[in-house]
Amino acid sequence: MNLAVRYPPRYTVRDYEKWKGDWELIEGVPYALASPTFEHQRIVGRIFRFLDEELEDKCPECKVGIDTDYVIDQHTVVRPDVFIVCGEVREKLLSPPKVIFEVVSEGTAERDEKLKFELYQREGVEIYVIVFPSLKKAKVYRLSDGRYVKLKDVTTDTLELPLEDCTVSIDFSEIWER
Repeated sequence: MNLAVRYPPRYTVRDYEKWKGDWELIEGVPYALASPTFEHQRIVGRIFRFLDEELEDKCPECKVGIDTDYVIDQHTVVRPDVFIVCGEVREKLLSPPKVIFEVVSEGTAERDEKLKFELYQREGVEIYVIVFPSLKKAKVYRLSDGRYVKLKDVTTDTLELPLEDCTVSIDFSEIWER
């Protein structure tokens, strides 16, 4: 058996903070973040813009953010593409966001659909949206009794996101490249 498999690395957030480049650390295992494509960044930007406008009008206690470290424990820190939090945030997220959007790239599909799906489910992220730009589709999951239940697939319809004391919506027909 390969020694690297028998003795996998177990890095900490302290190690992570010293690394150059863009990384995520999941249960002590480092994952390099690839440079996002132009299309990926446009989708992230559109989701952010629409949610920011909605939250400003309807839910001033909630904020939308992008690409911010979410420190789960001493061995896990991830960087969601887009997220919504209700309450105060400082430099990093230290508690689960209400909603996370991950925009899938060719190299991140398995991590977003499996590893982060289970991680966010375990951590209590209420709504997880996996966005597939190449398919012009988003899969929406909601936490129910500690497990994600698929709410629906969104293509060109409007997704409503119930938050603390309000509901915001995002029209996915406005997200995809025209």
